[in-house]
Amino acid sequence: MSVTGYSDVVNHAFAFAAKHHDRQVRKGTKLPYLTHPANVAVILTRYGQDDETVVAGILHDVVEDCVRDGYTQEMLEQRIGEKFGDDVLDTVLAVTHRLQSDDGDPLSGEDKKADYLDRLAVAGERARWVCAADKIHNASSILADLKRTVDSHSIWNRFGGGRERTVRWYRAVYDRLAEVGFKAPIMTELERVSRELEQMA
Repeated sequence: MSVTGYSDVVNHAFAFAAKHHDRQVRKGTKLPYLTHPANVAVILTRYGQDDETVVAGILHDVVEDCVRDGYTQEMLEQRIGEKFGDDVLDTVLAVTHRLQSDDGDPLSGEDKKADYLDRLAVAGERARWVCAADKIHNASSILADLKRTVDSHSIWNRFGGGRERTVRWYRAVYDRLAEVGFKAPIMTELERVSRELEQMA
């Protein structure tokens, strides 16, 4: 990471993410979706992570959310691999919710989450960093919105599982990362926001 700012590859990743997340907004808001990967990058940079990890953080939702406008999942994976390297692609795929199991069977919403948690056991260190930063920003955004509204139901209802499942999901990710031996300093922050979310519920 450059001392004076983001490196060329990180800036390239921002441009790539901006192109593919164009016109997407954050769930239940009018905020451009790019604000999320940008915040994930800020969190990873704050913890001194290398360019490959920051780039993967910026691109972490591209494969999951941008299969549209003529782009297939295979095309997106190929583009990421060619432009940013196989390590970045592997990290992105490790934190991408899959639509199908290894056997090709469709995964339900709950199955996708269980599959995501299972794959954290074999995910690399970079993927675990990206996972933690992603969940910190998402949970922090929910907390900020809850503190600004008198109608908490309008916030919780953005998420398919509602309040209880949402809170349980963030705790499950923290617990799983701890279970697989991820002891990075970012875990303290993830545990804190997960606990605050439980208290707000």
